[in-house]
Amino acid sequence: MRDMLHTDQLRGHTAVVVGAGSSGRSAARLLARLGASVRFLEKNAAAIAEDFRAEAQAAGYDLRTGEHGPADFAGADMVVLSPGIRAASLAPALAGCPGVQVVSELELASWFTPEPIIAVTGSNGKTTTVMLISHLLEAAGRSVFTGGNIGTPLSEHVLSGEPADVVVLEVSSFQLQLVKSFRPRVAVLLNFAANHLDWHADMDEYLSAKLNIFAAQRPEDTAIVAEELRPLLTGRPFTRAAVTWYGVASNFLCPRLAGVHNQSNMEAAYLACRPYGVTEELAREAFADFIPAPHRLQIIGEKGGVLFVDDSKATTITAMEAAIKSFDRPVRLLCGGVYKGGDLTALVALLKDKVAAVGLFGASREVFEAAFAGAVPLFYEPTLKAAMTRLYAEAVPGDAVLLSPGTSSFDLYPNYKARGRDFQEIFAGLPARTADEAGQGA
Repeated sequence: MRDMLHTDQLRGHTAVVVGAGSSGRSAARLLARLGASVRFLEKNAAAIAEDFRAEAQAAGYDLRTGEHGPADFAGADMVVLSPGIRAASLAPALAGCPGVQVVSELELASWFTPEPIIAVTGSNGKTTTVMLISHLLEAAGRSVFTGGNIGTPLSEHVLSGEPADVVVLEVSSFQLQLVKSFRPRVAVLLNFAANHLDWHADMDEYLSAKLNIFAAQRPEDTAIVAEELRPLLTGRPFTRAAVTWYGVASNFLCPRLAGVHNQSNMEAAYLACRPYGVTEELAREAFADFIPAPHRLQIIGEKGGVLFVDDSKATTITAMEAAIKSFDRPVRLLCGGVYKGGDLTALVALLKDKVAAVGLFGASREVFEAAFAGAVPLFYEPTLKAAMTRLYAEAVPGDAVLLSPGTSSFDLYPNYKARGRDFQEIFAGLPARTADEAGQGA
């Protein structure tokens, strides 16, 4: 156990945790270890797994389900919100305890994290960049904890008691909106584009949340920001740290990472790791054998001369745009799902240049059709399987069938990973074709 973690630090305090996701469960465990009395709230009783119910009972949590009301927060000294739960939505219930501290699990866990933190945010590319950073640090002989919005919550690292040389975190706008003292020694902002506008009040609120990654930094820390954001941030005092502006790398190559946007991600990763002994030569060597995470421009295979690529993680329009630009062959695009905002009409010129056909599936049909109809051959099928099968039937050797939905997956799937796995399973079941058979359905 860490020296800075004591079981009596929050004894006599009541902490309310809202949301039964992984970060909420981890926050509850950390608060209980600190001696707090934990009250755990979850609207949807079905979202609480049986193993967690048993854990909550054993740990003595006051577990409550259903709509949240003032009585659920009565006497609270601290409220920890899971990502995706807006503090504003709880304002009526919190009105009776105006002095209560409302934080994210990220903020809470950071109080007990002694290691230097590298944190990465942005509208797109966060996970790839975090994995690149961890890969470089490990190549330099550093021990690394990788987590946050990717995989393991920071609270679990704190509870493990296992030290690391560097903590590398992916952080979302949801997590950052409720931080106050979270201080990364290196903070990276990759990009900024329309995203989560179904959650944030507007683009300014979304940007303000992202910029919170820099708010507690000190002059000796490092802020790394994409050059493309300089016009947006000029005149806005967003950090006290030294700012490094970066562009697209010209000296780094990774055979498994396609596209200019990934060269930019490699440059950001290298700059983030320089303070920890990563040289340019080491970075070049390490990037060469990097294996990206699944569902991010992941090449699945070929059938009948047609390449299949799983980019299910592309849940924004800008991510879809970057994916399309990565190809030097005709693209047959699969898109659709829960639309989160962004200017689809801005992609029309790109579609005319790069995309042979668009297969829509799932939700938001009317949004995509309004933007793309007449610009490119377009059809709709209710399911991914039907749309993918039809695109394959129309494809010719040399084409690429690309799943890059530009949306979240919650219309048909529990998450983007399930959507990507379905794409891969459908690919496995598609028949092989001869060159003569290719494109006969076109």
